[in-house]
Amino acid sequence: MRRPVKNRNIRQPDFKYNSLDIAQLVNYVMWDGKKTIAEAVVYDCMDEIAKKAKVENPAEVLKTAIQNAGPLIEIRSRRVGGANYQVPREVRDERRRFLALRWIIGAARAKKGVKMASKLADEIIAASKNEGEAIKKRDNVHKMAEANKAFAHFAW
Repeated sequence: MRRPVKNRNIRQPDFKYNSLDIAQLVNYVMWDGKKTIAEAVVYDCMDEIAKKAKVENPAEVLKTAIQNAGPLIEIRSRRVGGANYQVPREVRDERRRFLALRWIIGAARAKKGVKMASKLADEIIAASKNEGEAIKKRDNVHKMAEANKAFAHFAW
């Protein structure tokens, strides 16, 4: 078992919505340290979510999308006696949030032809309704874990 992390950084909420989820989304969208560009993309995305989903607080839509897209179990490779097994394991909360955001952003980046803000808004709205590419990815991970549950006794 891993030892607990002693000094984890304390995240600050973003200044516009006062939300930790949006602050983390900004950091994951950011490329090459260009945080102002990432903030502009995410805030445009939040404005589009407010328009398209007709909600007052788009941070709530993001929160539901993260909860829906995050996997409960995942598979990890484990080498036992010369053979590699795909062992299903529960996912910690931090990793679950990270995977959900990574899959949502990856699905948005894979689309072509529109601004990043609108692609991200569409993917977040779809994930909040249990639809979209990030949800398909989560379902595939769950299917793989279900198929390999015979190796669960190898979990460490």
